[in-house]
Amino acid sequence: MKKLNLFSKKKKRTEILPVANSGELSVTVRPEETKKHKKTEDTPLNSKIYISEHGFDRPMLIIILLISLFGLIMVYSSSYVYALTYHGNSAYFVMRQALFLALGIMIMLFMTRFGYKIIKIFTVPAFIAAVILLVAVLFVGTSEGEAQRWIFIGPVSFQPSEFMKIAMILMIARISSKYKLIIHSKRKFWKSTWLGFVLPGIIIAVSCALVLLEKHLSGTIILFLIGFSLLWTNGSPKFWSIFFTVVGLGAIFFVVYAVNQYPEEVKELVPDYMFVRVDSWLHPENYDQLGDLWQTIQGKIAVGSGGFFGRGFGKSLQKHLFVSMPQNDFIFAIVCEETGFIGALTVIGLYIAFVVRGLYIAKRAPDVFCSLTATGISVHVGVQAFLNMAVVIGLIPNTGISLPFFSAGGSSLLLLFFEMGLLLIISKYSPVEESSLNKNTKRSERQ
Repeated sequence: MKKLNLFSKKKKRTEILPVANSGELSVTVRPEETKKHKKTEDTPLNSKIYISEHGFDRPMLIIILLISLFGLIMVYSSSYVYALTYHGNSAYFVMRQALFLALGIMIMLFMTRFGYKIIKIFTVPAFIAAVILLVAVLFVGTSEGEAQRWIFIGPVSFQPSEFMKIAMILMIARISSKYKLIIHSKRKFWKSTWLGFVLPGIIIAVSCALVLLEKHLSGTIILFLIGFSLLWTNGSPKFWSIFFTVVGLGAIFFVVYAVNQYPEEVKELVPDYMFVRVDSWLHPENYDQLGDLWQTIQGKIAVGSGGFFGRGFGKSLQKHLFVSMPQNDFIFAIVCEETGFIGALTVIGLYIAFVVRGLYIAKRAPDVFCSLTATGISVHVGVQAFLNMAVVIGLIPNTGISLPFFSAGGSSLLLLFFEMGLLLIISKYSPVEESSLNKNTKRSERQ
């Protein structure tokens, strides 16, 4: 089998070959394909780096399945009154959710049969397709409330903004991987800034602008936060990340101050739906409790009435048409009402476990592209879950954010499990130094 010296400038390609078998875990390795590696203090000059292929991350799979099954149970509990009233079948939403959940799990597990390099092949086409779909939805999209975010193709509907989340992650990861040597260089500050911060920033700006044109404020916020997290972790100069973080936080405080002190002037400058959401959050006393504040108030009542142990599964009162569409954006309120503080803490714990395990996979990823992809997916789920819960308890203005794995959905759930498939693909690979590989081989031979 060919070996690739860590500092070899010539790119070598070799087939994956079996070299060791330790216990029940079959390990195959191949030399890492790279042009150049940066020398570090813990990397010896004569070191050889390999990529080990093993089974996908079981703890992550367990976490995904636990969240999904808990979510499926809560979809039924929160939706059967609404489903019976508007669809004549109390199991309408849970049957639909179970079908898409089964399809999503099959897609996720099927994807684990492929290697991680297949992810890169579709990166650019996926981003171009996402941009085209976001433009198309402005002309042929279907409105839901204030936002025009859905495209219907026969009986199938989907939100292009959901597809853009993963497309943007992959695109930024691809650029950061392609120019990693320049981006990580401390001597080429301006080139590193352009390739590591400005160029990905343009991609984030285009994505957010197209979603914002749909009047999809929550989608815009999530896209921005995902993209900005990748700028923090892709190796670009931290000066710009720190600078724009300070500017962004300052802008948030300025907007809140301006809406609070000069509401009429601000109202003339921004769309009505944006102003109402912020102003109703700051001054709920000025708005109709049976109108703009209805869902927010009912959600808080559901959370507060759950107590420590909750009313009991299926015993929520607020789902009896007080909380509108409780199986979607406000499903966490029903979780709190029926399972109480203990249930809410369990859900939060599952999401924390997901993010921590996802970042662990990102840390052990075989290259920059895979590391940033895993980071982006982990941040996506974590940020979206946090924002949904924050809306439900009134910590931030109501922006209509779904709770991953819990909120009832079809195409969005399938896309989410597509992301989980990518994450599990990446988890199959990790870098191994030759010294560690030789130790494992000797240990296997002794056994």
